[in-house]
Amino acid sequence: MSSEEVSSKALYLEDCYMRECEAEVVSVKDGKYVVLDQTIFYPKGGGVAWDTGTILRDEESFSVVYVGKFGGVISHEVDRPGLQVGDKVHCILDWERRYKLMRSHTAAHTLISILCNETGALVTGNDITPERTRFDFSLEKFDRDIFLDFIDRANRLFQQDIPVKAYELPREEAMKIPGVAKLASALPPKVDRLRMVEMEGGDRQADAGCHVRSLKEVGRIEFIKAQNKGKNNRRVYWRLVD
Repeated sequence: MSSEEVSSKALYLEDCYMRECEAEVVSVKDGKYVVLDQTIFYPKGGGVAWDTGTILRDEESFSVVYVGKFGGVISHEVDRPGLQVGDKVHCILDWERRYKLMRSHTAAHTLISILCNETGALVTGNDITPERTRFDFSLEKFDRDIFLDFIDRANRLFQQDIPVKAYELPREEAMKIPGVAKLASALPPKVDRLRMVEMEGGDRQADAGCHVRSLKEVGRIEFIKAQNKGKNNRRVYWRLVD
């Protein structure tokens, strides 16, 4: 069966708040790597951690412990064998984990926008987990107070009910937007249309991840630490307050 035949419909891109869905198993590898015809589970990508949750088949429960995307196919690793091709299943997301990741991802876009616009820096690495977020930046000057100021400015934005929208644009049109890509070593995929995430009246970035609907949902973030990781490479850690 080709990868095109087993690819999953990514429901998390249509509605980041969808917590449950019905699906059918279309592929199983080594007893525990499961591909569904559609999924609410976000695969690890773009520096954002994967979703976890449960796949139910009648009264049987299979824990989703990892989700990845390989060759364009979303694969769900479950905790034990048993699922079979053709099984009708019910998927339940670990919503607490997902919502923290959504809030952290939106917070990251906001903070990155402030930092990149003010300093001209680009992102050289990132890691977003429910516990904390880490970003590396190409900055010549290492100044902890700069990060503290930018986090304070981001927190002021999180007090406002600023809508966050996701939509598609033709790639050619999207790439003309200043700051559409803030990664130093990567460009958006070469597809006809790019998914955009926009803070209304502010930042727009090409992004295929999950975000909250309003900056106000982020709450507040706090600085953990900053590090000098070598020439022009600065690292900063922060986390959600609650």
